[in-house]
Amino acid sequence: MWLHGFTQTAQSGYEFQAHVRATRALDTIDLPGHGANASLERNLPQTAAEIAQAAGSATFDLGGYSFGGRVALHVAASYPSVLRRLVVLSATPGITDERERAERRARDEALAVHCLTIGVDEFLREWTSQPLFSSLPDNEVEFATRSRSADGFAMALRSMGTGTQVPLDDQLSRCVTPSLIIAGENDEKFVREAHRLHECLSNSRVVIVPMAGHAAHLERPEYVAQVVTEFLREEDQGA
Repeated sequence: MWLHGFTQTAQSGYEFQAHVRATRALDTIDLPGHGANASLERNLPQTAAEIAQAAGSATFDLGGYSFGGRVALHVAASYPSVLRRLVVLSATPGITDERERAERRARDEALAVHCLTIGVDEFLREWTSQPLFSSLPDNEVEFATRSRSADGFAMALRSMGTGTQVPLDDQLSRCVTPSLIIAGENDEKFVREAHRLHECLSNSRVVIVPMAGHAAHLERPEYVAQVVTEFLREEDQGA
């Protein structure tokens, strides 16, 4: 299962998904506040619980990008027994400093109000024009997969934003799930976060994607898909 980023949907990253599906089955879902679940209000622990409960007695491979990666980390932290393997791209275990978390919540609240004020189309243009996504290809087909709910985005920022996340370092240190941590080499902050996650997750490896930024799977979809599928294949052979 692959979990999308903020403002995206289950259809986003379609080129990356196609490359993964060439070698194995892949499921995607719309996270709360997005796509078909735009009106669904949840926080990060609740979303993780529902994903884990949906697995029943089965185990599965779980991956996610950015916002979706943080959801995946919550599953790994609280329900590691449901996971066979974990893959996270451009994700953080959380802000450790309480004042910094409060400041992030305040910024996300301001961003939620801004989104509701200017409307979803202008908000999406602004969001994808940030320096964080400066190396993102201009792909109107990919842009069309984005969610289109200002209310949903505002809810996600308020209930599932980074500022709401209690740091997961200690919980993740108890997770022994084979894990792949990915970041784009031009995304310095999340390269640091990738190595921080590597210190938390004892059975993990880090891959830094060359010539890519925060959304490495959109910038270099075939490369990132190959990294992911090779990791899964190696783990299959070692099982």
